[in-house]
Amino acid sequence: MDKFTVLKGIVAPLDRSNVDTDAIIPKQFLKSIYRTGYGPNLFDEWRYLDKGEPGKPINERTLNPDFVLNQPRYQGASILLARKNFGCGSSREHAAWALTQYGFRAVIAPSFADIFYNNSFKNGLLPVILPEFTVDALFHEVNANNGYELTINLAEQKVIEPNGTAHDFEVPEFRKFCLLNGLDDIGITLQHKEEIEAFENRRLSAKPWLVKSIY
Repeated sequence: MDKFTVLKGIVAPLDRSNVDTDAIIPKQFLKSIYRTGYGPNLFDEWRYLDKGEPGKPINERTLNPDFVLNQPRYQGASILLARKNFGCGSSREHAAWALTQYGFRAVIAPSFADIFYNNSFKNGLLPVILPEFTVDALFHEVNANNGYELTINLAEQKVIEPNGTAHDFEVPEFRKFCLLNGLDDIGITLQHKEEIEAFENRRLSAKPWLVKSIY
C-alpha cells in the first residue's frame, strides 16, 4: 500500500447523497477472484450509457458525456467530493478498490457509512469528514473554478484550499499511522515478523511432535 502524506490534486464533485456501494461498483463485477481491474468500472451505471458486464472491452462502450468523471475538466482527479452517507449499502471492499484503482486517494464528505469508512483506510483511501456547510462551500468552489485543487495534509489533519483556508479533520490515530507508513493489515502483521518466528520456534522446540501435524 502506498504511503499517504500530503496529497495535492484536482477535485471531482459527485453531487449525490447516499451513494451506495452498488453504485460505486455494481454487483456483476464482484465475480472476479482478483483485487485488481475495478477502476474502469467505477460508477459503471452512471459512467456509461450501455450496460456493463465482466470482460466487456471498455473501448467498445459508450461514455455518458453528462457524468462528472467523463468531463475533461475533471480528468486526473485524485480527490472525490461527495455528499452525506457515502458508501452505504453492502460491505463490499471492492468499492474502495475501484476508487483507488481509478486514481482517487481521498474522498471528502459530511459522513460515511461505517463499513466503507473502515474499508477505505485498509486500502489506502483517506475518507475525510468535514461539516456539511464546508462541503457545500467546496462544491461551489469546484463548480466555479476549472481545475480546482485541494491539498490534504494527513500529518497535520488539514484540508487546505488554494487561498490558504485550512479545515481540520479527525482521523483515528491507528489509521493515521497506517496510512502515513503505507501499512495495510498484512503490513502491520509483518512488522512483528521476527517475534512471530521466535514464538513459532520456541513452541516447536517445546512441543516437537507438532512439527508433523503443522508441516
